[in-house]
This record gives sequence, C-alpha cells and structure tokens, in this order.
Amino acid sequence: MSPTTVPSMELVDLQDRKQLRGAFGSFPTGVTVVTVGGDSPRGMTANSFTSVSLSPPLLLICVGKDAVMHGSLDRSPTFSVSVLDADQEAVARHFADHSRPAGAGQFDAVGWQPGHKTGAPLIAGAVAHLECEKRQMYEGGDHTVFLGEVIAAARWPLREALLFSGGCFRRFGPEHAEGRVT
Repeated sequence: MSPTTVPSMELVDLQDRKQLRGAFGSFPTGVTVVTVGGDSPRGMTANSFTSVSLSPPLLLICVGKDAVMHGSLDRSPTFSVSVLDADQEAVARHFADHSRPAGAGQFDAVGWQPGHKTGAPLIAGAVAHLECEKRQMYEGGDHTVFLGEVIAAARWPLREALLFSGGCFRRFGPEHAEGRVT
C-alpha cells in the first residue's frame, strides 16, 4: 500500500471573522432575494435560506441584526423569497449592494411583480417564488432566524439555480450519470 498525499489543512481561528466566513463559505448554497412589500418595500440577497418542513410547508432565512432588511422583516407579517436563476448574478449583486436606492426605487433595476398573497416583490426570471407568513423569530448570535410558512409557491423546473461557494457565484457543472439521484 502506498502513502496517500493529503492536501494541506488550514486550522480556522474562530475569532477571525474572515477565516470563519471562509469555512462557512465552503458549503455551496443557492442564492435568493428576500423581499417585503408594503409602504417601503425592501429586497436583500441571501444565501442563508433553507427548507424546514413539508407539512406544514416551512422555510427559514437568517438575517444579520445590523441589516436594514432585519428591521423590515421584524415589522412585516409576510415576506417572499425568489430563488435566483443561474443567469441572475447581476440581480444578486444589485440586492447585495448597500448603495442601491431605498424603498420601491431599488426594484427599478430589475423585472418584478407583486406576490398575489403577500404583495412583496417577486423577481422575474427566478427559478422559484415562495410567499410566506412569518411564524417565528429566533435569536441566532449576530443574526435572527426568521421562520416562514409558505402560503403560495411557483417554480420553473427547466431553469437552473445560481450557486454561491467559496465567495464566488457559480453554476452547476455537467451532469454525471453515476452521481444522479433518481
């Protein structure tokens, strides 16, 4: 038996936010835009999103306590999530840009429509739209976990989702038959 070459490991200093962010960023995620409607609509790019339950249909998003969106979500009984398409990196960057306009003006740069149930903006061209009623909020260190019950959903199954991993936007690679789940 021959020795195996193991790539070098980097120990993460848990007090170094950049290193910790790099470790967390090793896990690929989808990219979404979370929105609230009302008198002052707001959008935010988020990759800390996951499904929680099918019955009832629940999802969660995590939002930094210092984000403007945190206050918007705190005040709103509803919110929406648009799962971005692989070709919507510019949309993701727009809603991550802190210099974008406040209120409805921030949606002038993208196609959107109001959600039928929440009125929150839904991003045109997305892979899926999920409209939610806020159910619970949980403390999570410097973030708050917002739990939402899905009250309306739509999807476009032939579209491919935008990914984020290692601090970069990415796309799925070519499919390989041996790794396909059926």
